[in-house]
Amino acid sequence: MSKYSPFFPRQVVEAGGNRWDWALLPMVLAVLVLLAYGGQQMATPYQVGEEIPLSLDPDNLPYYLLRTTLRMFIALGASLVFSCVFATLTTKYRAAERVLVPILDILQSIPVLGFLSITVTGFIALFPGNLLGVECAAIFAIFTSQAWNMAFSAYQGFRTVPAELTEAARVFQLSGWQRFWRLELPFATPGLLWNMMMSMSGGWFFVVASEAISVSNQNIKLPGIGSYIALAIEQRNLGAIGWAIGAMLIGVLLYDQLFFRPLLAWADRFRFEETGGATAQDSWLLAWFRRTERMQGLAAAFGRLLERSFAAFRLRYDGTSARARPRVRANTSERIWDAVIAAAIFYALWTLVRFVHTEVGWSEVGRVFLLGGFTMLRVVVLIALAAVVWIPVGVWIGMNPKLSERAQAAIQFLAAFPANLMFPVAVIAVVKFHLNPDIWLSPLMILGTQWYLLFNVIAGASTIPTELRYAARNLGLKGPLLWRRYLLPAIFPSFVTGAITASGGSWNASIVAEYVTWGDTTLKAHGLGSYIAEMTAVGDFPRIALGIGVMCVFVMGFNHFIWRRLYRMAENRLHF
Repeated sequence: MSKYSPFFPRQVVEAGGNRWDWALLPMVLAVLVLLAYGGQQMATPYQVGEEIPLSLDPDNLPYYLLRTTLRMFIALGASLVFSCVFATLTTKYRAAERVLVPILDILQSIPVLGFLSITVTGFIALFPGNLLGVECAAIFAIFTSQAWNMAFSAYQGFRTVPAELTEAARVFQLSGWQRFWRLELPFATPGLLWNMMMSMSGGWFFVVASEAISVSNQNIKLPGIGSYIALAIEQRNLGAIGWAIGAMLIGVLLYDQLFFRPLLAWADRFRFEETGGATAQDSWLLAWFRRTERMQGLAAAFGRLLERSFAAFRLRYDGTSARARPRVRANTSERIWDAVIAAAIFYALWTLVRFVHTEVGWSEVGRVFLLGGFTMLRVVVLIALAAVVWIPVGVWIGMNPKLSERAQAAIQFLAAFPANLMFPVAVIAVVKFHLNPDIWLSPLMILGTQWYLLFNVIAGASTIPTELRYAARNLGLKGPLLWRRYLLPAIFPSFVTGAITASGGSWNASIVAEYVTWGDTTLKAHGLGSYIAEMTAVGDFPRIALGIGVMCVFVMGFNHFIWRRLYRMAENRLHF
């Protein structure tokens, strides 16, 4: 077999040599040492109630940054595996899609703090006398802030594979395993990478909640940037908050240069086009790896291993076999499955009716649905305004690779900036200028979620085939015609994915955006989020459950009647 792998072109390998191998060794050793040290610290013996020492000394920030980044990358890896499994099941099995997609809608609408309060006790019990249980709870909370966005992106990518490629895979008799690695995952990779960047940045919003955990009337603050910010807010130390933001900026720049930028430059080969990519990003690290023979050898070894798996999981029959004929769906099994789903829904509705009748009363349900309508109005208006602003910006950035390279780290930092640090500014402004909280607290809902739209639009614009760009230029498309016939259809599937995740994130953020506290001042906007926050503050668990349940109903209804129909439109008409 040739020593040149598909990961590293021949001309790049020959441009370098062994001189790069020894330069790579210190980097590999440093990464291994950091991972080993971080893993050792995560397994430190610990008993619930024991106070973990934290300090606002800036000298501790590099260590805290390492711990937080390690947690986020572990959660990112788990989210990637979850997304691939979810997309595979929902695109290959209609029965699974009818169950898993609504479940993902529900999970997306449940606040991250809800997952944390449920799982932290179980993780601590799973690893008694060890800090690993609390670490797992924190990682799981970060996972819930990353996974849903990536799952929707993978689902959109798998569903919009061009029909001609699907037909080619059928003609070549690719098995499910071969289709996944040769067609579906490569086609979805560019958009998935941009959503991984967004998920990584969005995870910073929840590190304060995930690293400062309350359990059994005890506060546990894990070493990390999130707990550092929580302690700084508790002590009202603005200087420490500034140091934490600076550390976050350094962390974002590092993993952008060392992780995401090389992946985006490498993934340009998976763009669906016939001509050479004119929008490829450059990465000094990827060029370095390609000039390193040992890295090229590792890539070739991985390629050989993948080829062996293709041989092991190939189809055992050819196209002339009766088994190769399209399978006719069994109506009986589908009807049985529909009956099972209907029975589960009726049981859930009956349980809900009993709960409402015995715990809260029907008048309270009507009031909560009215508050949900107020929050829904805010979400719709804010998503529409964000789309008007970020669609043109995203298209401009996505279609200009040099600009994308320069703006990438800045966008990641803005997306990673904890939006809750802006809440005190909003409180001070509303109180000082006597503004209406129902109106002026609303923008806080979109501060952290608007970036889902921007990242997805950039991903969609960057994957527009080069020949299509040339065709639009030769036809002289300009103005509204350019957007209506070319740009909007090209980015529409990615926009829908971003809108779904931004919408779900805005519902989630309403809990902290409609009920804002700074010191002794509390501002409240009428809405479902403030209702849940208020009931959480007084410990009224039946009404907390009612509020979260109504939020799930709104999110699922919105996704089913609006976003799912737009998804089907994207699959059938508006994609290339």
